[in-house]
Amino acid sequence: MRVRTLQLRLLGAAIAVLWAVAAVLVIVGYRPGGPFDLVVGLAASTPLLVALLAVAWPPAVRGHSAFAAIVWLGLAAILVLIPSIADILGRLTEGGTQTLMPSAVAIYPWIVALAATAGLAGIGIARRTQGPAASRARRAAVASAVAVALVAASGLAFGAAAVGNEIALAGRPVAGSPYGPTGSDDPPLCDGDYGAGPQARLALRVDAEADGRSTGTVDLAGSRSGMDLRWGASVVGDRDVGTYGAARIGGSAWTREPRGRWTPALPAALDDATVDANAVAVALPREMRTLAEEVGIEVVEGALARHCRVAVDGTTLLAAFPQARWLVPDGTPVERWRGTVDYWVFADGQVGVVEAFANGTAGPMRPGALLGTVRLRMTATDRDVPVTLSPPS
Repeated sequence: MRVRTLQLRLLGAAIAVLWAVAAVLVIVGYRPGGPFDLVVGLAASTPLLVALLAVAWPPAVRGHSAFAAIVWLGLAAILVLIPSIADILGRLTEGGTQTLMPSAVAIYPWIVALAATAGLAGIGIARRTQGPAASRARRAAVASAVAVALVAASGLAFGAAAVGNEIALAGRPVAGSPYGPTGSDDPPLCDGDYGAGPQARLALRVDAEADGRSTGTVDLAGSRSGMDLRWGASVVGDRDVGTYGAARIGGSAWTREPRGRWTPALPAALDDATVDANAVAVALPREMRTLAEEVGIEVVEGALARHCRVAVDGTTLLAAFPQARWLVPDGTPVERWRGTVDYWVFADGQVGVVEAFANGTAGPMRPGALLGTVRLRMTATDRDVPVTLSPPS
């Protein structure tokens, strides 16, 4: 019994460490400038207090089945906490949105982790207060009541602090956005004068599917300064898996293919590798802008942008984003594909976001498939921040 108690105490300690990491991230990283920033961080520490109750009073039980159930309950909390902490770390380090109140889908893992932690604490408290002589039904009822109370108290404390802080922030102008100016200036019209920024931090995601089933993805990240660039792209597809790369600095250029090293290349060979600049030049030339549909004015993470849309065929889409060709085999009749390019023009007269899709006959994308589709999203952020590029080693 003592060995099991020690094991359950260690399990509770592991959960407490994860909740402590989450609390520290919020206390240190959440600083949107509201009056209750610190209160939100302290409220994020309440699940840690619940976990410490499970450490102080471990949920000691008799029987192998009951012990296994308790262990699995603790492991469930750990398994959902780890990716949730990674998610909140990403949102805090990316900047942009100030909110910590996610959608119902995003908050679900936190509720599961908190409920599992409160369940462990509730079982321990019930055994401590009721004693081993109490009936199992009575201890279960007390444990359930305690767990519900702990979840409600912790959730309400954090929710009230976070919502109150964001209500206080709602009327304040956003200090800055990685997507562009946050002032009240109107962005250029869809048929107006705009282009790619002088430099940018780039991200591109491409998804391909055949008859609704994925055939591969491309995840690209890098930077561009003028015509100089450097990026890496991870490709996972039916026919290709690995990392591609491109770099051009001054009069020198390099490329990289899966399972290979960086090799010198002709600088002109990377003219279409500038990602955002190439997309604007190919898919949004001046003659296409007169045909653009205006969807409306939107706010993208604090930056005002005009949402526009143009119709394209598959050939134009793949020319604008040649990285998509890693997922579309030669011989696919993309000239018969049809789709749209949605793009957002910001107040600085630069395109910062592009979303596009095209579909048509699948061809060789997957044997027997009828409909092939390519979807992508590109962002060009920090366009007013100088970029320093270094050659591949």
